[in-house]
Amino acid sequence: MGCDLTRNLDISALRSFVAVAELGGMTRAADKLNLTQSAVSMQVKRLETVFESPLVERIGRGSALTSEGQQLLSYGRQLLRLNDETWQRMTHQAYEGQVVFGVPEDLVIPIVPPIMREFAAAFPRASIRLRSSQTLKLKEELAAGSVDAILTTEPYDIGTGECLHRAPVRWFMAKGSTVYERRPLPIAYERKCIFLPLVVRALDNAGIPWEMPYIADDWRDMTTFVSAGLAIQANMAHIQKSDWEVVPADGGMPMLPDFGVFLYVRDNAPELALQLAGFVRDEYELMAPPSLKNKPIWMAARQNMSYKNNTLY
Repeated sequence: MGCDLTRNLDISALRSFVAVAELGGMTRAADKLNLTQSAVSMQVKRLETVFESPLVERIGRGSALTSEGQQLLSYGRQLLRLNDETWQRMTHQAYEGQVVFGVPEDLVIPIVPPIMREFAAAFPRASIRLRSSQTLKLKEELAAGSVDAILTTEPYDIGTGECLHRAPVRWFMAKGSTVYERRPLPIAYERKCIFLPLVVRALDNAGIPWEMPYIADDWRDMTTFVSAGLAIQANMAHIQKSDWEVVPADGGMPMLPDFGVFLYVRDNAPELALQLAGFVRDEYELMAPPSLKNKPIWMAARQNMSYKNNTLY
């Protein structure tokens, strides 16, 4: 049986569909692609006509993929990656130069190495300059145009970037420590740490007196105070160090809202930055639980935890 050569996918339509899936709506996808919302909608409908199946359904102000759409998303990303690589190679537009990537210090070790390895293999003539700093500083640098793309850790309900991961916030202390019983409660944070105002507010609302005798200029120094059993700290669950443990559930510590890892790419960013963002998304998708595989990143992040009235259940 011969191959039907008329069965060709429209790459532009596929690009619009993937953008809708990743960003959670037609409007955001249109903004990213510099198209009108109606143009994006028409391209998605064209794919639905080709496959004779609905791919996207509206949920409130956003969109969600059908089961057929989830299946197409995985293939679509692969096809777009291959299309873009082919165009690059055949037109001799090799990606050269440097992309500046900002990452919070507590995300560098678990996240950045595999991203840099895959990026270097795909674009051997390009380089990444890593900027490790606090979320608030990174957002300032992004606005100033001194970095091309950043990851941030922000309260899940406040972050405005593309949410790649959602995690609960836990109270950490050194293993075997009882420091959480001290009053005033010693806490350790960096200057301008995004967690600090939330922690202070939660402790004040709970009527727990606190002090901050240990202030550090970077995250590594700050963790030393916690590891030494001199203070506790609230942070995202995934950054727990091997010599830390979670404060017991009956320790009387207040609950804190979920945090998310958000991706931002500056306006008019170079093509290298857009390619890097794709590798970042891929890495976080690999981290998703099996039940959330092949779902749009924004949907997976929102389904990753049970969350009600700023309280974890």
